[in-house]
Amino acid sequence: MRQYLDFEKSVAELEAKIEELRLMTAPGELSIAEEVARLSAKADGQLRTIYGRLTPWQKTQVARHAERPKALGVIKALIEDFVPMAGDRAFADDAAVVGGMGMFRGTAVMVIGTEKGNDTETRIKHNFGMAKPEGYRKAKRLMELAGRFNMPILTFVDTSGAFPGIEAEARGQAEAIARGIEACLSAPVPLVATIIGEGGSGGAIALAAGNAVLMYEHAIYSVISPEGCASILWRDAAQAPVAAEAMRITAQDLKKLGLIDEIVAEPLGGAHRGPAEALTALGDAVERQLQALRGLAPEALKAKRRDKFLAMGKVGL
Repeated sequence: MRQYLDFEKSVAELEAKIEELRLMTAPGELSIAEEVARLSAKADGQLRTIYGRLTPWQKTQVARHAERPKALGVIKALIEDFVPMAGDRAFADDAAVVGGMGMFRGTAVMVIGTEKGNDTETRIKHNFGMAKPEGYRKAKRLMELAGRFNMPILTFVDTSGAFPGIEAEARGQAEAIARGIEACLSAPVPLVATIIGEGGSGGAIALAAGNAVLMYEHAIYSVISPEGCASILWRDAAQAPVAAEAMRITAQDLKKLGLIDEIVAEPLGGAHRGPAEALTALGDAVERQLQALRGLAPEALKAKRRDKFLAMGKVGL
């Protein structure tokens, strides 16, 4: 059963009527195709209106939608002959970070992603996409391996942030994230990163400091969650919609600011309504970026990446 967000109430009512009509009509009875078509067109119109003027907070809700494609779903759709790789070779394997080798449209690549899970069982298994130090150290290991084998790196980020528990801090969470960012910036191969849902804080940047950074149309990318920002500034998490507006967390805002390189279009109503279409669009965008980076020498790739991130925030004098 499809899950609807609060602001999709009018669409939910129309689609419920459509489903009711289909269930009530028995074979041989008067055709309801015309009425279904009318209601479907009306529902599409409502969706187009709603999604044409989403607020940053509404985009946050879309980015967190339970049915939205997750990292493992992206890997399954885009990567052939995927061979998962586990562990940081120091402490343990962190299921919040998934990765391995595979083929992307004829090219051998290293793929790394943060996985939130799709149901209660998998969300617990993957710790809701919140990685611990061993997760970032695993990502660093895979990036270094990709460099040795001259394999482009693709990352798919969907995390509210790094795991904030005391055990993560005890094992060096901040240092592990910093080493992850360092591994991204020093990789001698092309690195294309995509924010597919939430890109939260350093937990996202540790996998997203790439030559090209892509974002799904309704994804978000921020230094802290809107709720966290509201709790700090207003001492009230209920102010999250105000914080989301002020933080400029949407793909559209970040593209204007020059912090990302490309926005990947989503089907009407979000990626969760048409995952196959959304994944095809993502694959095409990643391929475009890889093609643009092919042929660049390792030093040129690293310099391009370094210059890209050093330029962020500079104000002309």
